[in-house]
Amino acid sequence: MAQAWKCSGLRWSADGPVLVWDGGRSSALPWGKRVAFGVAEGGARTCVGARGHACPVRAVVPGRSTGARCEECARLDRAHSVAADTIADDPRPYRVYLAWFGPGMVKVGITAVGRGSARLLEQGAVCFSWLGTGPLMAARRTEELLLAALGVPDRIPYAEKRAVRSALPASAEERAAEIAELHARAVALGGWPDSLTRASYRPVDHVRAFGLAGLPPAVGEVAELVPGGTVHGELVAAAGPDLHLAGGGGVVVLDTRLVTGWPLVRAGAGELTVPVRRLPGVTSVQDELF
Repeated sequence: MAQAWKCSGLRWSADGPVLVWDGGRSSALPWGKRVAFGVAEGGARTCVGARGHACPVRAVVPGRSTGARCEECARLDRAHSVAADTIADDPRPYRVYLAWFGPGMVKVGITAVGRGSARLLEQGAVCFSWLGTGPLMAARRTEELLLAALGVPDRIPYAEKRAVRSALPASAEERAAEIAELHARAVALGGWPDSLTRASYRPVDHVRAFGLAGLPPAVGEVAELVPGGTVHGELVAAAGPDLHLAGGGGVVVLDTRLVTGWPLVRAGAGELTVPVRRLPGVTSVQDELF
């Protein structure tokens, strides 16, 4: 039987996207790389555990789950999450940001200063600008203020982000226009916590980092992995957890969160044989992919 590996997920380094494997190994993903792997025959997707600890019962989890955790491990992971607002005494400084994912898709969020822009890369933000820096609770109060005053959300579904990546405005200035306007409105508001220092508007654009320039429209997205199924394609772009893979039937998006927990094996040249969900409006794609 071929040796099986388990993927810990997609990470973003200074050089681009990297697949990380259990045990610490990693695989860089330069543009043009041929991505090819299969799920072991008879394999099952098991819970990835929580907070660096293995799932005590090695629970089987659904193929379509992007969390890859059983109910108990998901609860434990969430119980120590800044995003879930369950930590109030974190001493690290935090930043508040505005992120843009496409026309009409702007969100406000916070991230630890020590993480730099990693959080924005992980979310697939096409461009962003910092709004301010301060203690965690001051950053959280500022986020809540801006959510109410600017009318923007703190979450945008990945399906909506994927739908616009191949049709973004051509220039960085056009892409940043919405956050420029919202940044000006945000810093003019009263009620900011005294302990949070406001930041000047300095947009950062990720189109080059993600490889989105000239990106062909995706024809579908991987719905789930299955035992014995294979994934093949040439990497043409990546954003957040998503890999855009080009094959004979067009570009298909693989959300790498669907990969964690599966026993994976090497695969040679072949076809994409996992279930793929056709994207709305697509009619000219090979039916056998779906």
